[in-house]
Amino acid sequence: MRQRGGADTTFPERALSRLLRRQRVEPPPTRHRLILGDSRDMHELCDGEVQLVVTSPPYPMVEIWDELFETMGCRTYRDMLNYLGEVWRECYRVLCDGGYLCINIGDALRRIDSAFRLFPNHAETIKQCEEIGFNVLPYILWKKPTNRPDAFLGSGFLPPNAYVTLDCEYILIFRKGRPRRFKPLDPYRYLSHYSRVERDVWFSQIWEVRGTRQESREAPRRLAAYPYEIPYRLVRMYSVMGDTVLDPFLGTGTTMLAAMKTHRNSVGYEIDASLLPLIWKRLGIKTKQTRTEGRVYEFTYQ
Repeated sequence: MRQRGGADTTFPERALSRLLRRQRVEPPPTRHRLILGDSRDMHELCDGEVQLVVTSPPYPMVEIWDELFETMGCRTYRDMLNYLGEVWRECYRVLCDGGYLCINIGDALRRIDSAFRLFPNHAETIKQCEEIGFNVLPYILWKKPTNRPDAFLGSGFLPPNAYVTLDCEYILIFRKGRPRRFKPLDPYRYLSHYSRVERDVWFSQIWEVRGTRQESREAPRRLAAYPYEIPYRLVRMYSVMGDTVLDPFLGTGTTMLAAMKTHRNSVGYEIDASLLPLIWKRLGIKTKQTRTEGRVYEFTYQ
């Protein structure tokens, strides 16, 4: 099929088919590292080692993360933003030229001095990353169908003192430098292609993806993990097989799982060691399958 102007829309599929006929190309085995530590200092990673960062950090001024921010010495909204900013700066260092940073973050609405106030986390994050040197790209709005359509804050049915419900989160997209370059017919790039349907859905600005439960009985603290579909899409969109994907706020390991299942290497930083059992369970990995050196757990996946 050709689009107006003669562009061949079946090119990726046809080129991939020809490529695979000429040479036997298999997805590569992958290496995965889980590091127990503070992602403001990722000295275990070299400059330019990572091709993609996908993460959902703790959201400033959202109550379930108050305790975490307090343990990191953050007592004000600006402290919380500065803490995250240090992580984004480290992400810039470890990303290769042309690498992407994808941040899932939501704004916060909170009562301060008896009045509701919006804390625009997405806008502050864009400002931080632009100042660091990232190129700001169009973002995605993630609308969660699980949110109650009748939920609102305010004075019942009487105007004018109600507030709009925050039922969307942002997936912010940044790139370091200019787009990556690849050799003609790079085999792993072509093996990583997405379908027409995937392209049309994934590269639209509004995603409707069902959220996950905000807590687990097995978790040592309340969590707010994002669903597998979010990092899966982002990993497929902004990396190729054999790349390395980093999550500086690993949580229960969702991003690492997406990297494993799509034949990417991964690195995850998690400061809370009590989450390790949940991470191993989510990844389907037994501790004896890992090689441990200090705070670093490493395993391969085929």
